[in-house]
Amino acid sequence: MNGIVIREIQKQDNAQIAAVIREVFVSDNYPKTGTAFADSQLDFMFEAYDKPKAMYYVVEENGKIIGGGGVSQLENSTENICELQKMYFLRQARGKGIGFQMIQKCLEKAAEFGFEKCYLETLPEMLTAQHLYKKAGFEYLCAPMGNTGHTTCPVWMIKNL
Repeated sequence: MNGIVIREIQKQDNAQIAAVIREVFVSDNYPKTGTAFADSQLDFMFEAYDKPKAMYYVVEENGKIIGGGGVSQLENSTENICELQKMYFLRQARGKGIGFQMIQKCLEKAAEFGFEKCYLETLPEMLTAQHLYKKAGFEYLCAPMGNTGHTTCPVWMIKNL
């Protein structure tokens, strides 16, 4: 992973990470509504994660952001559960082990924050991502948790921390 760094998001990263996430949705032809693509926070990721018990990381290669992922309290849940959120990588970042590293980094931070479980939602066609989630210890759920607004993401998974 020469020249690749996983680091905490900074305010000046907002435009780049928003462009990365949108590019993934467009290039991979994922649904735009009911997904992270339509989230109002997409253009303000630094601010969205600038709160207690939340962290977003970006993957940088030679000064260019090529992916990211984060954790935050599961929306509309009273349980001590976080959500693995907005984990997307450009094609050039895939197949290099970066995704698994990002999951591990996020789970370590979630445990540090004191969360008991980590939840995620994904698309059925994101099979490679699901494989990584299973490798990291996530298990499938039969129904969603919280209320994330991601109505087009019918695959739900959870992991005990």
